[in-house]
Amino acid sequence: MLGWGRGVESERIREGSYPATRLIALAVLAFLWALAVCGRLVQLQVVSHKTYQEQAERQQQRTLRVDAPRGTIFDRSGHVLAMSVPADSVSINPMRVPDRPLAAALLERVLRIDGRDLLEKMNRAVEEHRRAIQQNRKPKGTGFLWVKRKITPAESEALRSLKLDWVEFQKESHRYYPDGSLASHVVGTVDFQERGNLGLEQKLDSELGGRPGQVTMLQDVLQRGIESEVSAAAEPGRNITLTIDERIQFVVERELRAAGESSHAVSGSAVVMNPQTGEILALASYPPFDPEASGQSASARFDYPVSVAFEPGSVFKIVTLAAALETTRLRPETMINCGSGTFYLFGRPIHEAKHGYGTISMADVLAKLSNIGAIQIGLKVGDKNLLDYVRRFGFGQRTGIPLPAEDKGMVRDLKLWRKTSIASVSMGHEVSATALQLAQACSVIANGGVLVRPRLIMSRQRPGEKPVAEPVVPPKRVLRPETAITMRQMMEGVVLHGTGRSARLAGYTSGGKTGSAQIFDLTTKHYTRLYNGSFVGFAPVTNPVLVISVTLNGVKLFGGIVAGPVFKSVGQESLRLLGVPKDIPDVEPDPVTNPEELNDLADSGTSEPPEDLAQLPQAPPVAAQSAAVHGQPLPDGRGSITVARGPATDVRGSGQAPAVVVASGPAVPSFQGKSVRAVLEQSLAAGIPVDVIGNGIARQQAPAAGSYLSPGERVRVQFQ
Repeated sequence: MLGWGRGVESERIREGSYPATRLIALAVLAFLWALAVCGRLVQLQVVSHKTYQEQAERQQQRTLRVDAPRGTIFDRSGHVLAMSVPADSVSINPMRVPDRPLAAALLERVLRIDGRDLLEKMNRAVEEHRRAIQQNRKPKGTGFLWVKRKITPAESEALRSLKLDWVEFQKESHRYYPDGSLASHVVGTVDFQERGNLGLEQKLDSELGGRPGQVTMLQDVLQRGIESEVSAAAEPGRNITLTIDERIQFVVERELRAAGESSHAVSGSAVVMNPQTGEILALASYPPFDPEASGQSASARFDYPVSVAFEPGSVFKIVTLAAALETTRLRPETMINCGSGTFYLFGRPIHEAKHGYGTISMADVLAKLSNIGAIQIGLKVGDKNLLDYVRRFGFGQRTGIPLPAEDKGMVRDLKLWRKTSIASVSMGHEVSATALQLAQACSVIANGGVLVRPRLIMSRQRPGEKPVAEPVVPPKRVLRPETAITMRQMMEGVVLHGTGRSARLAGYTSGGKTGSAQIFDLTTKHYTRLYNGSFVGFAPVTNPVLVISVTLNGVKLFGGIVAGPVFKSVGQESLRLLGVPKDIPDVEPDPVTNPEELNDLADSGTSEPPEDLAQLPQAPPVAAQSAAVHGQPLPDGRGSITVARGPATDVRGSGQAPAVVVASGPAVPSFQGKSVRAVLEQSLAAGIPVDVIGNGIARQQAPAAGSYLSPGERVRVQFQ
């Protein structure tokens, strides 16, 4: 029996049915399974750890860009011109919205948006998400949808009160301009992402914008934020303090706009500058531009004083005469033969703006605006010397002002001059300049003969640090001091008894130069009857504090009529604001009774502008200029003028100014800066009805000075 049992057991062992064998097999299988698990763990935790970690982070984490606070722009006294304020932006996850039509209707009512458009976007996002899941691919851009960015505080409060868990709020920054359109062409604007796209906002975008930061947010399966961590701190942008004086800027924009509207100008420019330091106190452009309004024309965005050059006309004669004082023996009292009104140069006739002067002094050539006299002086200077002084005064080169798209103007090399070019350049034709360049050139005469670069930035300030003053470019000697003083005296004569009498100030001496240059029409290849009317001057004469350059483009009147009064109003108010003591009796100058006395038209008959004058302001088709123009104001207080019809091609051939007919209608005087009693006395004497509003000193009036009252109309004067 025993033998048989051992035999059976041996047989079982041989057949593999012994339990130990099964245990061994089970152990081997367990080992292999454990080895596979460990291998998989090694593969997950070691070999592919980084890959799976990145996948988990993409699902659980979201990196958000944190825009840095944009720097603030101040005027010279610390008044805010542009600043950034926090604003809520609203977004949703369409997959979490329980009832999309109801949600769209609700958000439409609270946020004043297009509910249909929002519903379509949500439906598209949901459909794209489903399609991606069906195609076994990851949905992209379906879990986030902007509803409205940078909402108002009232909208934010109303939406938060509803406590909708599928609505998310994100803090963003909104650029705010407290004074609206004031200095808008200088300050500029930003786009929706707060990136500069105009003015200083564009030119200094990298400084004002700072450096953005990053925030890493941990979110749950429903993409709700759990916690966040700042991975890179945002660095705020620099604060910029400008040389602009917002008080003077307001006056300049007001007067330039009034003149532009009354003269039907296509565009306009005005610059107020300290001739000693180069600091720009005001820089204005017409038409005006509101940085927070939409639907404005592209022309309103142009910064005309900096970006648009034009033929300056007779204001350019200050360069011609200054060069003559330096390079010839001509003196202010030197007599110049101006002929009888017509002068032939290489067979081409040149006409005076008015009648012939005969022989007059060099000072009267400037004051009375003799085209022939200026050419005679230019011929004595010579083309090389004249071109040298044109460039010395800064023409043909950028001033370096920190604004985008500065135009350097046009000054051609001598090899490109024609035989008659010296005559044209002597009168301000065949060259182009910006209003800023004219102000810079006038500053040379006002400050004693040195070229100072215009300054727009006073200081820059990093966050948490002290302001750093802007470096000053050393001035460059252009004229001898005695030449500058002589030019000042002659330019004072322009205002006292020449073509600039409309620019005389009450209580202050002043000097300047008027100019009217005909605009070249590239279509017809002729000069039109539209002018660039300019005035550039300074005050007071003995120690100039201000230089003011004014230009109105595309007008039908002379510079002394349209630009001179702007100089007067701006200069009078600016000197008062700066507290400059008066240097003459405070008596209102007598008005000019004959508009022809302000005729300062530079004869364009010698000019044949090349194609590189394409950047100059263009006139409408010449055919349209043959119609009479009515209702243009005169400075004499008698009425309006009518420019008589004439052949379109007869630009200046006859040498005669347009016919002027004086009609009835009282002109509105300037009441600004006067007491209530003085305004009432002046209005009674002139027979003009006035409505007095408030007490104190007259600050504003409507209609503006220089306009004409309709029957039954009254002048409203605001006192403060």
